[in-house]
Order: sequence, then structure tokens, then C-alpha cells
Amino acid sequence: MVATVTPLHAPHQDQELQRLRTLFQQQRQAFRQHPMPTLAERLADLKRLKAATLKHQDALAAAVNQDFSCRSKDETLIAEIMTSVQGINYACSHLRGWMKPSKRHVHMLFAPSHNQVVYQPLGVIGIMVPWNYPVQLALLPLMTALAAGNRAMIKMSEFTPATNKALKAMLADIFSEQQVAIIEGEVDVSSAFAETPWDHLVFTGSTAVGKIVMGAAAKNLTPVTLELGGKSPAIIAPGASMKDAVERICFGKSLNAGQTCIAPDYILLPAGQEQDFIDTYQATFARMYPRLRDNSDYTAIINERQHQRLQSWVKDAADKGANITVVNPASEDFSGTRKMPLHIIQNGSADMKVLQEELFGPILPIVPYRSLDQAIDYVNDHDRPLALYFFSYDKAEQQKILERTHAGGVTINDTLMHIAQDDMPFGGVGPSGMGHYHGKEGFIALSKAKAVHRKGRFNSGMFIYPPYGGAIQAMIRKLFIR
Repeated sequence: MVATVTPLHAPHQDQELQRLRTLFQQQRQAFRQHPMPTLAERLADLKRLKAATLKHQDALAAAVNQDFSCRSKDETLIAEIMTSVQGINYACSHLRGWMKPSKRHVHMLFAPSHNQVVYQPLGVIGIMVPWNYPVQLALLPLMTALAAGNRAMIKMSEFTPATNKALKAMLADIFSEQQVAIIEGEVDVSSAFAETPWDHLVFTGSTAVGKIVMGAAAKNLTPVTLELGGKSPAIIAPGASMKDAVERICFGKSLNAGQTCIAPDYILLPAGQEQDFIDTYQATFARMYPRLRDNSDYTAIINERQHQRLQSWVKDAADKGANITVVNPASEDFSGTRKMPLHIIQNGSADMKVLQEELFGPILPIVPYRSLDQAIDYVNDHDRPLALYFFSYDKAEQQKILERTHAGGVTINDTLMHIAQDDMPFGGVGPSGMGHYHGKEGFIALSKAKAVHRKGRFNSGMFIYPPYGGAIQAMIRKLFIR
């Protein structure tokens, strides 16, 4: 069934805008009444969230499938449900340690006293969710917000109405709207959401929209975590196993039909190996997906707008002289569907959209290089990506790539898997984003690390009170001027 997007009419938009304002004030007031949830309260919230996610997993997967018109249930369980549950499990296991105040050094000049950093909840967190992984990208930031002791409001994408409804019903079973609330709506609601004076705003989406969101948040000096994207390269080193590299790239690019912010966006490989790459890819893809049109394992493009965008970019490349290989194992016709086979682009040029914009779909340019240094220069000549993938079993080459390139995260000899590591931060750098919300770094991002300096009855500071004189000057020279 092809999902349709039913836009909110103006009266409904106005109602949702009013609901946003009302719930925000209610959550703020509720936070003021209970500003420091205990460890037991936070763990109870996380465990309820986990239990509800597991209970509703089939309904959530069915809703995502409806929104996409075809999304593999197994992909949703792996990429959205499993990752969310793993994140909750990890937070539950480590939350006690995260919440513990951190002792800090006290200089002898200020003794006797005590220094510590206390991690205090910020308040009300805004979370803006994209359409590509609507369950995971709602639940993981929500889990982090709850672990840090906050309340949260979640703005879902207008392109995932079925998922929004299922997720809203799930959360309503376990949380009051004064603790967790879902907001829907189109551009006007999204703009108002970004301009709300949150204590922190988490946005996941494109770089272009991220700039708009950051500008809106700046009106209130709202701190932001921006999880964006960009063109994430996969570099195949000279002498690397083509079979190993292609198999892992093929999985990472095919998951969600490439509609993943950290999907391999283009391939850098040694000049002369282009056909070997294409032949190996064709065989590997056919093994994973023998057919596409009626194969529930292969996801459709989310909506017609995105489908037309991808088709127009392929045409732009063809019109400008690119060679295009369509990876279509059963030579099927996809008319009447939003299924789109992978298009491998050769002989690309800098004026083509496929080499300028984040692809976010089944298009894969290959860019040949003459030396690994040239490949590094190509990466560094472009915006810093959200992810970088490097294929080589040579430790010296691995270190060279790590030291000479920047990316939000790196996976060596695989794709995507760094995002699934619960004990590592996930986030971009520069145009691919800022801040983190996974693991301990996420807890810290959604907490105020408050410096606390404690003194007792004895006041060592009295020795530097005025009137100043020779004793003070002698002490300054002895302690600091050496």
C-alpha cells in the first residue's frame, strides 16, 4: 500500500501550535516542581520505555512500513528497535556512575575546601525527528533526555503520519504529556518548535535545514545538538580486498535504500579498478536482493517528492556525460512504485548534483584516485562528513587516514557500525553537525555540568582581602611569579 501524507489544515495547524505552547509551559512548571529526579525514578522511566518499545515493536514496524510503502520489518527491528533497546540497556547499566558528582582538584591557596562537578538536569528538551528512522531518532534522544532527568517534547516528521500515530499511542501509555509529548505538523509548526526557548534542542536532519534550526534557536540562545549529514566517503585502499569492501559497502548502502545519514555517499578507489568494483557489486547485490519490486527486504523511497529528486539527479548526471550502471538483478520494471535500484555513477564531474549534494538514496558515484594521498586531498577539499569508511588491513594506512582526515565518526573495514557502539559518542563536525547524544557524552550534553566549590568555617580567602600591602605582594611573588 502506498502511504499518503495528509497535511494538517490551517485550523489543525493552529491547534497544534497552541498545544505546543501549552505543553511547553506545563512541562516547564512540572520540572520546577521536581527538578532533580532520583536514580530510581530515572531508571523506572527508562525501563518503562524499554518495555513499551518491545511491546509495540510489531505495531511500530508495521507503521513504518506503511509510511514508506515498503520497509522491511527486519530492517526496522535491527536499525530502530534493537538499537533503541540496546541504548536503554546501556544507559540503565551506567546511569549511577554518570550521575555521580565528579571530584576535582583544589589548589593549596584555596584549602581547606572541596570541588566537584554536579550533573544537573537542564529542564525541557526539544527533539526534532526526521523521516528516515523515525522510531530510533525519536527514542534514542528521548532516552538520553530521561536518563539526564529532563522532560521532553518530540516534533515528528509530517512524512511519517502512521509512525507518529503509533509512537504517540505507545508513549501515552507510559508517560503523561507533562513529561513526554509528541507534536505533529508541517513547516509552521516546525518553525515554531525550533523557536521555542528549550533548555536544549536536538535536531536530526539535513545540513541546509540544520542552519535554519540553529538560526531559530539562536534567538533564545538555545543550545543545540545538530546531527546532520553530508557526503560520507568510503575509501578502498590500494591492495584492499575488493570482495570484503564491496560486501560491507553494499550492506551499508542498501539498508533503508540508502536513506541513512551515514550511508556511504561515494566511493574513492584506485584508478583502473572501477569495473572490478562494479562487477563485484552487481554479484554481491544480486545475492542479497535477487529481486526488488516485490521484495519486502528492499525498502522503497519515502515519498514521491524524494523519488523525483533522486531520479532528476540521475538524469542530471547522465545529461552531463556520466556513465550509469543500474543494479537491477531481475531487470524489473518499477513503474507505479517508489522502489529504486542502485545507480552507480562513473565519470562524474564537479558540476553534477550527485557529487555536490548528500544523496540520501540509492545512487553511488565512484571517484578514482592515483594515490592514497590524492584520495585524502579529495576528502579534505570538501565539507567534513558525518562518517568516513576506510578499507585496508594495513595499520599504517589506517593511522594515516585517521590522522589526516576529519569526520564525525569512522568505521574501518565496515560501514555504519560505529553508530551502534553504545559506549562511543555519535555526532558530526562542522557542516555535518555539532554535539553528541549517544552514551555518556549524550548524558553530559543534556545535563548542566555545574561547578560547585564548598568551604567550611575557616576562610583562607581572608588573606587576600584589602587593605593590600607587602605581605600580599610577597605571597603573590612566591606563589605565582617564578
